[in-house]
Amino acid sequence: MLADLDGVVYRGDVALPYAVESIRRAASTVRVAYLTNNAARTPSTVANQLREFGLELADDDVVTSPQAAVRALAELVPPPATVLVVGGEGLTAQVESAGYTVTRSADDRPSAVIQGFHPDVGWRQLAEASFALQSVDGAPGIPWVSTNSDWTIPLQRGIAPGNGSLVSAVHLAVGRLPVTAGKPEPAIYETALDRYGTRNAVFVGDRLDTDIRGANRVGIDSVLVLTGVDGAKQLLAAGKGDRPTYIVDDLRALHEPYPPVLIDSDGAVTVGAASVIMRRNRVEVLADDGEPIDLLRAASRAIWETGLAIYGIDVPDAVFRRLGIEPPSR
Repeated sequence: MLADLDGVVYRGDVALPYAVESIRRAASTVRVAYLTNNAARTPSTVANQLREFGLELADDDVVTSPQAAVRALAELVPPPATVLVVGGEGLTAQVESAGYTVTRSADDRPSAVIQGFHPDVGWRQLAEASFALQSVDGAPGIPWVSTNSDWTIPLQRGIAPGNGSLVSAVHLAVGRLPVTAGKPEPAIYETALDRYGTRNAVFVGDRLDTDIRGANRVGIDSVLVLTGVDGAKQLLAAGKGDRPTYIVDDLRALHEPYPPVLIDSDGAVTVGAASVIMRRNRVEVLADDGEPIDLLRAASRAIWETGLAIYGIDVPDAVFRRLGIEPPSR
């Protein structure tokens, strides 16, 4: 089992309800490892935090986007080249351990730029990256690698700008995009699968556009847990590449039978005690005698089966409210 961290195991410095005990139970029967796009911390720092929550793991059970980014960097610029690093210890340590020379100034004429999230990254660091990446006299700019492209990051106080937002600032200044290593790109998943010598894995995440999309790209099953960024609204609108294999309220469901998704000859989708059918482009609930999660599973699948974009679907306000979504203004 490969698990995301922010929004799955914890939010900020607080473990999410039921997460630790559910993961400990899973670890009694399968190997559990952790993938994170957060580039601010080293694997050992992440592992220590998880151990403080009561989880048992080795430092090697943490796979970070800086590890995948340095792997991608080596394919573009070999060490011991000088690399301008935008980020914190989690990224700097990986770059140095790979044999590169780290600089923070474009004046040192770096051979590449590598960028990752850290809460202390500000305008000056982004400006140095922009100066280093600009082409000179029409020559191609130097390589640029980003650890990840998450627009936001969930914290205890709420949702904050993520590395993707900071990368976008540099992108607007230099007019090009970086090579990205973290989720949803395959590199971080392949790093983990190669490390543990398996393709028989399931990924547990809270974001459709990173966690689930990346799992789909490498061909492994995925679980969306509704304790982080994405919820019912995003699931109903999920594109083909962002649809999870399983949908759960919290990690306790990892140890519960998952209800089969049944589709009858009329196209009605039944999950548990919930049944939904599409009448042209309108969602119609035939039965809803169980938990809201089964209605969400059934409604999502029914919508996905139509092949229509969400803006072409008529979802009754009662369905939105049942799923905990504020109905859109008509």
